[in-house]
Amino acid sequence: MIETPLAILSVGAIAAAQAGTRLSAFVMGTNDLAKETGARLTVDRAPFWYALASSVTAARAHGLTVIDGVYNDIANPDGFEAACQQALDFGFDGKTLIHPSQLEPCNRLLAPDPAEIAHARAVIEAFADPANAGKGVLKVEGRMAELLHRDMALRTVAIAEAIAAMEA
Repeated sequence: MIETPLAILSVGAIAAAQAGTRLSAFVMGTNDLAKETGARLTVDRAPFWYALASSVTAARAHGLTVIDGVYNDIANPDGFEAACQQALDFGFDGKTLIHPSQLEPCNRLLAPDPAEIAHARAVIEAFADPANAGKGVLKVEGRMAELLHRDMALRTVAIAEAIAAMEA
């Protein structure tokens, strides 16, 4: 868990030290961070943006999964959905849940939606087309797509396929 000021200041070194260990994920401890820093748990979580972004960045730099912290207001489903959207925007792989009512919206919001999956497949197919061999940039469905977008699309499809396999 990434839940102290020292952990935030050392998050890159912690991620780098995972080689040869069982460490495979970071879980954000935002409640503990609030306690340890004196920051307020605001709706937009602005006091934690540095901690959240640096943790996601460190995790990605070293191939770790990164899970966002809990949302405390169980009686506020709109707030929870906004927190899930923010987690997705930051690049988190998932969100820590504390109540069964959070499961469905979390899965729905953090999983790729059908339109996103369809676009990802179109990007992958466009780069796989022999007519586009060696091209680094293409136009797919009216949008620019670079090789990095293909890589992102591969990740999106892999997530969608993993979810589908679990549901089957």
